[in-house]
Amino acid sequence: MAALTAACGGGSGGSAGGKVTVWHGYTDHEAEALGKLASRWNSAHPEQQVELVFNGGNDGALQKTLASFVSGNPPTVAYEFGSSLNGLAARPQTQDLSSTVRDDKDFGWDDLFAAGRDAATVDGKVYGVPALVDNLSLVYNKKLFDEVGVAYPTESWTWEDFRAAAVKLAKPEDNRYGWAYVNDGSEDTVWRFLALLWQAGGDLLSPDGKKAAFDSDAGRQAMQLLHDMAVVDKSVYLDTGDQQYVNLFNSARIGMLWTGPWDLGSINEDVSYGVQFLPGKVTHATIAGPDVFSVFGDSGKADAWPFLKWLLSAEIHLEFALDTGHLPIRQSELSLPKYAEFLEKFPGNKVFVDNLAKNVSKARPNIAEYPKISQALGTAVQSVLLGKEEGAAALAAARAEVDEILAGS
Repeated sequence: MAALTAACGGGSGGSAGGKVTVWHGYTDHEAEALGKLASRWNSAHPEQQVELVFNGGNDGALQKTLASFVSGNPPTVAYEFGSSLNGLAARPQTQDLSSTVRDDKDFGWDDLFAAGRDAATVDGKVYGVPALVDNLSLVYNKKLFDEVGVAYPTESWTWEDFRAAAVKLAKPEDNRYGWAYVNDGSEDTVWRFLALLWQAGGDLLSPDGKKAAFDSDAGRQAMQLLHDMAVVDKSVYLDTGDQQYVNLFNSARIGMLWTGPWDLGSINEDVSYGVQFLPGKVTHATIAGPDVFSVFGDSGKADAWPFLKWLLSAEIHLEFALDTGHLPIRQSELSLPKYAEFLEKFPGNKVFVDNLAKNVSKARPNIAEYPKISQALGTAVQSVLLGKEEGAAALAAARAEVDEILAGS
């Protein structure tokens, strides 16, 4: 297996001697799958060796990467959340890959799903290549649906269908809930709300990006649904961020989740579940959370590009997906013979893949102000779910705060 260093350290900012240092946060089967591919690359490319370095976990990847800039010892490549890219784009160490990815016809930039391309692009320039692309879908417990006599969710489910099912599934007196919502005020809270906002036909910001747009009829409808389900119906389990919702789903105490493919592997084998598109108001919009590989150092592009181009090719990435359950990142992966094997091994992922083409139409803005915007909106959503504020008031307060943020106040 390729070298897997236990903690951050080592890196040349340009990979002296042809070595490409890749920082990542993968563990268990993901680390094993990536290590297997790196080992294969190293066997075939003795002059372009890849060293995989565990960064301690992807949640802290941005901070550790920025610290490496200060120390003058950055990696050649680092796995980063897509939402972190704006914080890296302005740094001189971060390489502009625009011409590299767009001019290399063999790489196939346009073959990548749009959500991944959007996450890698800041102000029209490409500062990373998609490493992962996912989205939210509705995952439901078939046994509970059968028990309460509710038909399984369909592609055309409405918000009203969804709310009514949650009420029937819930038994608050027995600590059983129809739905779960992460309510710690973080981005985990916000991105589920954004899906609701887009389903109702709304937008986060104005077209020019200078004003908040979520304090709208669509935003109020989304907040009202959250309020009515959590406060009136009491059909929602509010997860405080400790990620207990999967355990409760496994124990038949939650009937439905809005989650992604990353949670499917944590569902017990004896739990019969289904996956469906999110319910819709105007559309069945979902939201993607893509991550990227960014490249650093003056010689980073020349050193790292051959490996990244190979790693993210359709055939090699689909091998990685087969080992990990990650979704394809390219349209062309869906036409490869092994894609049928992928769906057989991970049948629940078909809906997530279809979602990428059908229901991912908007993306969170890659702007420096987004973390503060998320914080303001997360506080608003949290207050509504807890019954502390009405939706309209919470949205108005968040809008005022976001407008100040965007104005640079």
